[in-house]
Amino acid sequence: VQLQASGGGLVQAGGSLRLSCAASGRTFSSYAAGWFRQAPGKERSLVAGISWSGAKSFYADSVKGRFTISRDSAKNTVFLQMNSLKPEDTAVYMCAAQGKPYQSISYYQDEYGYWGQGTQVTVSS
Repeated sequence: VQLQASGGGLVQAGGSLRLSCAASGRTFSSYAAGWFRQAPGKERSLVAGISWSGAKSFYADSVKGRFTISRDSAKNTVFLQMNSLKPEDTAVYMCAAQGKPYQSISYYQDEYGYWGQGTQVTVSS
């Protein structure tokens, strides 16, 4: 699975962005996926995850109620809708797919075998 993330940019606090993660190669719809972020000087962390079927999702406490993860299997794409953005959301955002198909959402980065390049999200105050 090859992943290509896009949609980052500069936005004012309170604004919105929609990140996309387009996949090619193996059937992306068979893999649970997630969005991670890494701010300067901080460790990479899971922001949101979605099951392979799209029926289940996970959100970090810091983004609950503001971010929504979804997937379009026909387009082989996973999205992250980010609303009410805050300066502390500033980071490089990366999409990833788990290494094995038909798995539950994992909170462990080691279980994600496929990674896209990052896309920068900057939120100004």
